[in-house]
Amino acid sequence: MGMLSYILSFLPLSDQKEASLVNQAWYYAAQSALQETDVRYIIPVAYASLTSIKSLSRRQVSCVSLTSMDSSSDTSNVLQSISYFLGPHLHSLSLRGGTLTEASFIELITSCPRLQVLDLSGCNSLFMSGMLLDQPETVQQVREALANLQELNLANLRCLADASFNRLSGCAPRLERLSLAHCHITFDPHHNLSAQRASSAILSFHNILYFLKERASHLVALDLRGTNLPPTALQALGQVVGLHLQELTLRGCRDISTEAVAALCHQQQGLTSLDLSGCSELADGALLAVSQGLRGLRHLRMEKLQRLTDAGFTALHWLRELRSLDVAECCLVSGRELAKALGFPKGPPPHLTSLRLAYCSLLKDKSVISLAQGLGSSLKVLDLSSCVSLTNSSLLAISASLPQLTVLHLAWCKEITDSGLLGLVDPGEKKDKGPKLSRNFGDMGFFLPQLPPEPLAPSQETPKQLTPSLLMLRALQELDLTACSKLTDTSLAQVLKFPSLKRLSLSLLLELTDTGLVAVARGCPSLEHLALSHCSRLSDRGWVQAANFWKRLQHLNLSSCNQLTEQTLVTIGKACRQLTVLDVSMCQGISMAAVRHFQAQLPHVTCVQSRFVGGLT
Repeated sequence: MGMLSYILSFLPLSDQKEASLVNQAWYYAAQSALQETDVRYIIPVAYASLTSIKSLSRRQVSCVSLTSMDSSSDTSNVLQSISYFLGPHLHSLSLRGGTLTEASFIELITSCPRLQVLDLSGCNSLFMSGMLLDQPETVQQVREALANLQELNLANLRCLADASFNRLSGCAPRLERLSLAHCHITFDPHHNLSAQRASSAILSFHNILYFLKERASHLVALDLRGTNLPPTALQALGQVVGLHLQELTLRGCRDISTEAVAALCHQQQGLTSLDLSGCSELADGALLAVSQGLRGLRHLRMEKLQRLTDAGFTALHWLRELRSLDVAECCLVSGRELAKALGFPKGPPPHLTSLRLAYCSLLKDKSVISLAQGLGSSLKVLDLSSCVSLTNSSLLAISASLPQLTVLHLAWCKEITDSGLLGLVDPGEKKDKGPKLSRNFGDMGFFLPQLPPEPLAPSQETPKQLTPSLLMLRALQELDLTACSKLTDTSLAQVLKFPSLKRLSLSLLLELTDTGLVAVARGCPSLEHLALSHCSRLSDRGWVQAANFWKRLQHLNLSSCNQLTEQTLVTIGKACRQLTVLDVSMCQGISMAAVRHFQAQLPHVTCVQSRFVGGLT
């Protein structure tokens, strides 16, 4: 049993689940191999969950997320069951968006003495009265239960006020991570901090600042996204004595200025993760300040900064510890300076694993080729969605230089063709496209080294040269080719052969037929998420052959596939037993009656279906 558990521990989670179905011995071996601390169990609050909760207690499940909580008796029964069976083992508990009373909350929390993570985001019913934890005896019980709490999520709470925030946070003396994202925070520049008084009606920034000063030695992560933080407040935050933040999220704080960011970088030099996405006042100076001031930064997000240009990237080479960089939807970024900053002679950050340049419409092949060659040893995630100027040259560079890629997004890159996927490129296409591909892949087995071509007769067509194809990316687990409209069965059937691929989108590929569908099914049998929206040439016949290969499919999007009928629903229902979400909206050949029948047969599947005005019913 021990050896089998050890072997199964190397498999992905989905494969471990499959292995557990072989027999009882394999089931217990898979459970032993599974690291329960890394798995979150989502439990719907319903009568049917009671048996599962009792069963989970035998495995000492430590991470639980409750959904569909309301004021019903079922909710009360489930919460009591969670308290009794799972409470003593829980390290992480999410009640996100739930409707529950203070009494049921207190009963649940006090049964979880080992809790380290608590998510109360969107639980507005708890804070509506403003009286949460106003009884001293209740406070003492909760303080004992939350003595080890390290992370508290209070995002999206409309009714959170100073008094209730102070009482709850006061029960968690070891708090290290706090989220107040999208909470309504009042910023009063004339407030006298020395006369601090907790309001029972509003959540004030001065009260939060007072909390930060008290917890400065412990707090390492703060999320203030969507709170409209003004520059003066950000500067005051950075100046808190003894505060050494490691992670700060300011996404959507639109009033933050470049000067405030520069001051923050000087004050909080220990930051390892910073999110400035959607801070629309920021320009090149902010990125320069980050690059020069936060030398230990590992994760940087600066999406949707419409004023950011290539000039902001000239100092990026200072971020030698950078793991992930996201500059998606920065419409003035062409990637030219980014490629220089991450390339020779300064060299790329040795640990950069994720790069998102989606919707950077000025991005050119030359920059992508340079980036691919410079980041080849480390990059695992690359998002080039809607970089509409990119051609096969970029795809060839990616295939040749990025063998570690696990995620590749090329949605709406409409100039990519079958030749690019297959690695068949006309010699003329490579002119003026950037640096030549320098790596030697002739001995890696994915294509044959090409012999010198025979002299051609004048009437003969110049042959296409063989270069690395998409098949080089053997580690791929997620691929998005949405709206790459020049792709056809010719390349998809030959190239999409990734046994470990989990997510695939071929939506809006109008030339994809049943032949391509079946070939993809054979080549990618481990798919869990598949999008085929608007693939109008797919028919019931193709699904009859393809469905049996996709035993692990969980999410399937077939919207606007107009040739499909209820026969495809029958086929999918029999073959794809793990399906949880099916989208057949705008499918003219599938009636609402057929969808209702499908859901009656498979009630665990959520179906998305809408009818045309005047269409089939």
